[in-house]
Amino acid sequence: MTITAVPVIKNGCLMVRGKVILTGMPENVVISPVGSTAGFLGASSTVSSSRHVFNLGILENYKFMCLFIAKIWWMIPRVGKSASDIPLETQMLLLEAGEDSVLNVVDDETSEGTTSENKFYILVLPILDGLFRTTLQGTPSNELQFCYESGDPDVQTSQALKGVFIKSGDNPFELIKDSIKILAKIKGTFSHLENKKIPAHLDWFGWCTWDAFYTEVDPNGIKEGLQSLKEGGFSPKFLIIDDGWQETANEFQKEGQPLVEGTQFATRLTDIKENSKFKGSESDGSSTNLKEFIHTIKENYDLKYVYMWHALAGYWGGVCPSSEALKKYNPKLAYPVQSPGHIGNIRDIALDSLEKYGVGVIDPQKVYDFYNDLHGYLADNGVDGVKVDVQNLIETLGSGHGGRVSITKQYHEALDESIEKNFRDNNLICCMSHNSDSIFSSKKSATARASEDFMPNKPTFQTLHIASVSFNSLLLGEIVVPDWDMFHSNHNTAEFHGAARALGGCPVYVSDKPSKHDFNILKKLVLPDGSILRAKHAGRPTRDCLFVDPVMDGKSLLKIWNLNKLTGVIGAFNCQGAGSWQMKEAPDSSPNSTSTAAQITGHVSPLDVEFLEEIAGETWNGDCAAYAFNSGSLSRVPKNKTIQVSLGVLECEIFTISPIKEIDEKLHFAPLGLIDMYNSGGAIEEFSFKETITIKARGSGRFGAYSSKKPSSCKVDIKEEEFTYNAADGLLTINLQGDGSLRDIEIVY
Repeated sequence: MTITAVPVIKNGCLMVRGKVILTGMPENVVISPVGSTAGFLGASSTVSSSRHVFNLGILENYKFMCLFIAKIWWMIPRVGKSASDIPLETQMLLLEAGEDSVLNVVDDETSEGTTSENKFYILVLPILDGLFRTTLQGTPSNELQFCYESGDPDVQTSQALKGVFIKSGDNPFELIKDSIKILAKIKGTFSHLENKKIPAHLDWFGWCTWDAFYTEVDPNGIKEGLQSLKEGGFSPKFLIIDDGWQETANEFQKEGQPLVEGTQFATRLTDIKENSKFKGSESDGSSTNLKEFIHTIKENYDLKYVYMWHALAGYWGGVCPSSEALKKYNPKLAYPVQSPGHIGNIRDIALDSLEKYGVGVIDPQKVYDFYNDLHGYLADNGVDGVKVDVQNLIETLGSGHGGRVSITKQYHEALDESIEKNFRDNNLICCMSHNSDSIFSSKKSATARASEDFMPNKPTFQTLHIASVSFNSLLLGEIVVPDWDMFHSNHNTAEFHGAARALGGCPVYVSDKPSKHDFNILKKLVLPDGSILRAKHAGRPTRDCLFVDPVMDGKSLLKIWNLNKLTGVIGAFNCQGAGSWQMKEAPDSSPNSTSTAAQITGHVSPLDVEFLEEIAGETWNGDCAAYAFNSGSLSRVPKNKTIQVSLGVLECEIFTISPIKEIDEKLHFAPLGLIDMYNSGGAIEEFSFKETITIKARGSGRFGAYSSKKPSSCKVDIKEEEFTYNAADGLLTINLQGDGSLRDIEIVY
């Protein structure tokens, strides 16, 4: 029998590479090939409707990981073994196939060194199909279903033929990347990240006002925060002025009356200009307008980029239909209609409130004019970009506008056009935008938040945050640079969050209150010139972590991998025992609880870093230098061997993995980078060797390298520098003085 990579339906079964994936498939399910390795699954009905739920067949006994919308704004991951474990609103499903994935041969205590050569992976991706959006879901009887909906009762169909994409591959990361590229080309509604302009703020340290002030933000508070960071030697180079600067009104909150919970979300925008807090007055000596304020803080605090916040609909409750300033955008009051999928998962107070109080919806035909006027005004006042929030709200307002996909596409196209016209460098951060309507309408936007907010006052949410951003980046990281959100440097989980940001390939920014900083954390993340050592890709779970629950199984560490130009990096995090996933109960036998203090032991290997061989070069023999940041230990490790790591709850360790070069028989060498920074290897720009070893590196501090023998001298920018060498482990260190500029290091033997 010829085994083909093209998915096929045979005898009521879905076959992929000779494996039966689904059984008991209904006769109305069809598959159409896409190239030689993929296909679209679809189905037809005898009736026309705006919402269909089709059975695809029975899915059992396959390890899987899925991403689903738990609450309308955000995805979270879930792992399982059969379709009954797949929640409503699932937007990505990754299966592990092969001999080891069948339950009766899976050994959870797999011995060290087991390879994955006999495994392959199947991506099942529900997508947009014309005016319809697709999601996956499972039933208690292990039926895998897909939901196909328009969000507008008047937009109906009986055919759902290209709503689910399916493809297989040997490498799960390449599989997802290739699939997104194929779909971007076929669909034309979105672009792969490689074809987008990346905002420049991503490579600089930043500060966001949200957790510092929430909506009470004002110019004096912003100046206090910038000043206290400057005094500590860590002036941010980008600033986000979050919610609280706009002119708004709320007809449901009466002055002097107690707040009715939920009415705050019905607040609506009344003008595109700033509110009175940011207009200031000459009598108190403050800036007299937004333009002067932006100019002052850029001048005094050496800011490169100032972003300002707004919602996709203007504000949480949209815009005020009776506002004279906004009437030209033809706003009308509308009441959100949530998908049954959202109602079946976790209801959200914001949406429930807006269903009651309504949203002032800008006419989709006028929304470009609104964005262009707003962004033009901000740009004229010195603002460099915007964070656009509350994006998934638009999916609930599709009725009468061609449906959720149609209205989302119109809003995103208008937003992209306005950003391109008014802000250089594609300066846009998308937020609360995890629905596939937004993901697969992202033609130009190049960065988006990767999970629900960092919440400093919720102890049980910290580990969930790190797990969510890394798993969500599997999908999001092919379309945008995932933004892992701000955090507090002065917080009991600051080390945990800071280390994750360092290897996430994401921006690094904090939301500290003025004078509430831990500069010992910041110096591990930020160079003296305000730049950061950002890794090349989105940080994602290592291959052996894809199908385990690093939050609730009580035994697994979360490992996240990334690449720099010349090194790999692996972060190991103990996310167990400090929180539980929403919509998932911990088993009675689980040791998971907020009081659990037990250590968990795992293993780290150079093989955890995907594509390491691409930066190692053709002559690499497979050996690596592995430097552990917190313990300060340096090991020489063959690529197929492991290092043991034991971590307590909310503890982490970062490993820089540097391929060792054999200079000659006696001299083996591997640069490590700035070993007092979390992502040490991010400092290395170039490395070459002839008569001497030469390295170009950014930043200042202790520069480390593995060397099999002691050098005779070391030079930095032609000047001879002192060095230390430990013959026991081969650690060579040189102290780099100065700022974040590029340094020339020469090592002579």
